[in-house]
Amino acid sequence: MSKEELMGLVNQGLWLPLMEEFYTIQGEGYYKGTAAYFIRVGGCDVGCHWCDVKESWNAELHPPTEITQIVDNAVKYSDTIVITGGEPLTWDMGPLTKQLKEKGVKTHIETSGAYELSGEWDWVCLSPKKIKLPTDSVYQVADELKVIIYNHHDFKFAEEQAAKVGENCILYMQPEWSKREEMIPHIVQYVMDNPKWKVSLQTHKYLNIP
Repeated sequence: MSKEELMGLVNQGLWLPLMEEFYTIQGEGYYKGTAAYFIRVGGCDVGCHWCDVKESWNAELHPPTEITQIVDNAVKYSDTIVITGGEPLTWDMGPLTKQLKEKGVKTHIETSGAYELSGEWDWVCLSPKKIKLPTDSVYQVADELKVIIYNHHDFKFAEEQAAKVGENCILYMQPEWSKREEMIPHIVQYVMDNPKWKVSLQTHKYLNIP
């Protein structure tokens, strides 16, 4: 298969740049503590300076993998599959989620929302970034909004984003890992003063698991 043919399949979502896949415990947000199989797709141009998976940014570093193989691996482990990145909506998620749903599993996505929504999802975790704001299509379907708090301006950004999601969307503030000791007291106070928000922590890092 030529490189051009392969990229054509990637652009159709039939093959995806697979960075890693693993069975673990969801560490963040509404489903924290729940066993899930994670599929991390390469490719992201949002470019958050504090990103803890910068190696995911360049899709060319991660081998295009046929989605049938990805699906077959995933369903061996769990009935909850989390697609993350990188930014998974860089690619067409329709074919992957179609195959996953045909296997009877639940599909979750973790996304910045920077691109139009594709795919069929049981749960949408929207984690918006100032650099490249979400599209309307993702705001409309977000089940949880997870805003990373790196500095005090992020509280204002969080409220701006909360105003754009649906009334049933669950609102989370999560400290950026390297700033957690500095920002957690401020997040705690903010949530106590504004109880529509909840605190999310990267519990998988405290548990020392992937």
